[in-house]
Amino acid sequence: MAQFFAIHPENPQERLLKQAAEIIKQGGIVVYPTDSCYALGCHLGDKDAMERILRIRQIDQKHHLTLMCADLSELGTYAKVDNSQFRQLKAATPGSYTFILQATKEVPNRTLHPKRKTIGLRVPDNKIALALLQELGEPLLSCTLMLPEDGEPLSDPYEIRDRLEHSVDLIIDGGWCGTEPTTVIDMTDGVSLIREGKGDKTLFGL
Repeated sequence: MAQFFAIHPENPQERLLKQAAEIIKQGGIVVYPTDSCYALGCHLGDKDAMERILRIRQIDQKHHLTLMCADLSELGTYAKVDNSQFRQLKAATPGSYTFILQATKEVPNRTLHPKRKTIGLRVPDNKIALALLQELGEPLLSCTLMLPEDGEPLSDPYEIRDRLEHSVDLIIDGGWCGTEPTTVIDMTDGVSLIREGKGDKTLFGL
């Protein structure tokens, strides 16, 4: 049975964030708010938790998973980024973008796209998500909370609890955060638009 934390969207309670981080470190799956929609997240190094997320979403590893990062300083650890790319990323973060980048050896192979060895990275503009990431001290392996039978991401924390309370370990109620997913930008070979979403693509000349 999932725990349910109501966390204030402007002033997240430190006590609850510490408890949430501990649940994740112990192998738990968390539903948490971002600046585009709710997401599923787990510890980067936990194979079992990652496989549980794939089963909930009914997706395979060809679907890009995302490393949700607290700030750009983490990007260099997990992705190969040149100076030009870094400047572009700095102008767009935090924000509703997911960037597809070549992964470094710090990223477990099982989390990568099997052929391209790429990973999605993003820095969300959401106080709860950023505070949770800072408490955790490392990225969260994440993907959008959209169930296979639905046409758009889940947005109501109480509906999320009704449908997923036996599948996840923690649901964070951070209020309404929308249903529009991120804009996905592939930066592995130039800059190309994979999916148009909430982030403004014109920031990248697209």
